[in-house]
This record gives sequence, C-alpha cells and structure tokens, in this order.
Amino acid sequence: MGQKAAFDRRAIPAHAIESRWLAPDGQAIRRIDFPAPDSESRGSLLFLPGRGDAYEKYLETLDHWHSHGWHVTALDWRGQAGSGRLGADAVTGHVDDFGPWVDDLAAFWREWAAALPGPHGLIGHSMGGHLVLRAVADELVRPCALVLSAPMLGVLPRWLPNPAKRLVARLMCRIGDPRRPAWKWSEKPGELPEGRAALLTHDAQRYADEVWWRAQRSELVMGPASWGWVAAGIDSMIALDRPGVLEKLDLPVLLLSVRGDALVSPRAIERAAARLPHGELVTFGPEAYHEVLREADPVRDKALATIDDFLDRTLVT
Repeated sequence: MGQKAAFDRRAIPAHAIESRWLAPDGQAIRRIDFPAPDSESRGSLLFLPGRGDAYEKYLETLDHWHSHGWHVTALDWRGQAGSGRLGADAVTGHVDDFGPWVDDLAAFWREWAAALPGPHGLIGHSMGGHLVLRAVADELVRPCALVLSAPMLGVLPRWLPNPAKRLVARLMCRIGDPRRPAWKWSEKPGELPEGRAALLTHDAQRYADEVWWRAQRSELVMGPASWGWVAAGIDSMIALDRPGVLEKLDLPVLLLSVRGDALVSPRAIERAAARLPHGELVTFGPEAYHEVLREADPVRDKALATIDDFLDRTLVT
C-alpha cells in the first residue's frame, strides 16, 4: 500500500465547496464545506477561527476531520477575512460589541444543524473558542460536544484584573476613535511584524502558508485589533466569567491550552475547565505556541489525536 499523498495547504481541495451565507440582516459571510457522503457521515462539525483568522489557515485540519467521516464546515466571523470590515480601514479589526458575532453564530447554527446530519459538534479556536462557548452559555446553540483550542477566556497581562483592563480600554475608547489600532503592527499597514511567528507556531512552513494566502487573497489581510474590540472583548470575558455561567453547562467540553501562551491566559482556561461540569483539559508545554492546530507535527498530531478521541467518545449516534 502506497503512502498517503501530502496535503496541499495552498489549495482549496477539490471536494471542498466555498460559498456565502446571508445573515438575517443581509451581510454576506464566507463559509467552506467539506461534505461527507450521506451513507458514510458520522455527523457534522462546525469550526470557527480566531481573531484576524481565515479558514484557509485550517484547510489541513478541516480535511483531517473530513477524512474521518465528518461533514465539516468552517465560517468567517463578520468583519474579517472575506466577510467585510466593521472599522474605518481594511486592516484594523474592529467591533463595537461581541453580541452580533454570537447572534450570527446562533442564526447560522439553526440553519446548519437543521440541514446536516447529527450528531453536531462545535469547535472554536482562540477568539472563536470564546465566542462558541459564550453562544452555548447564552443557550443560543446546543451542540452535542464542544472543543476549544486555546480559547480566549482571559488576556494578558495576567497581573491586571479584568475590571482594571476594562477601565483602561474604555478610557482609550473615550479619548480617541475606538476604531483606531490598539497596538502597533508594522511600519507598513497589513505587513506581518517580526516575531509574530514565535507567538503562533514552531512550524515555519505552516506559518509561511498564511503569508502565501494573504498574498493570493488580499481580503484576508488583517492587522491589530481596535480599542473598541479590546473593550468589547473584555466585557464579554467578564460576562462569561460570572459565577454560575459555566457551572450550568451540561455538555462535554474539551479545552486545549498552552502553558506559555503569549496571546491568551492559560490560567483563565484552567479555571474555566475546573468550573465546567464535564470539562476536560489538555495542556501543552514549551513545545507549543498558541496555534496548536498549526504546530509542528508532534504537537499537531497529539492535538488532533486528542480531539479525535474526544469526538469518538462524545459524538455518538
């Protein structure tokens, strides 16, 4: 038996379908589907990426799940990647409130879950992990199981409590345009800054794939978040952290965390896992950066095996 052909991370697979979903207000939002044959489908998975992300970065992982028998769908967030912008320019990632993102997910989920075979699983990375958890906590979506990859449940610096972070963010929104960038990106707008790879992945080739896709599809280019996004994100994290919110969730939840994550708080993820009645936490050490699904093979293989095992145990018909 010959070896399986290497996956081409710089091409949309022939069996994948790119299209647009219209939100209730008419906003066109990109989606990509990897359909599983009805006779062989194990169920359906919906994947939501992080802030400034695009589904092109995760084609390899989406195809992995598809090859295991799942119908797989990935969706943009409104206002990033190929789904428009909400700020004053095409580079800064702005939003006034995380609520509309949760509402978009709820509306899409209703249509998606009704149209595709169950059981239905929901997977989110980073900001996407925060938003899918919030949608479940707000009782707007009801997956059979939930996977959170380095979810944004807290942001750095760790020593500054969330109420203090919120005060700073609100002050910055008052003294200037909330749509302006919250941090410096690079001398050239949209150009990836030096050192960014060391926050995301040890795998230089997978990191280069993102750069390649940005060059091929200019609409994917996004730089820093706005102060409005920072304020909205902290508000949403504080709401999700209220006593009793996570404790009421009665579905299985897998959380993947990185001990040295420089983008989201590992301690916040640990606290959330302990509060979830059916939470399972897997923590990576210095071998991993933030994007465990795009890490070097030893880390990525472990992350995928962990998720596959979790899905095998929890998404059963």
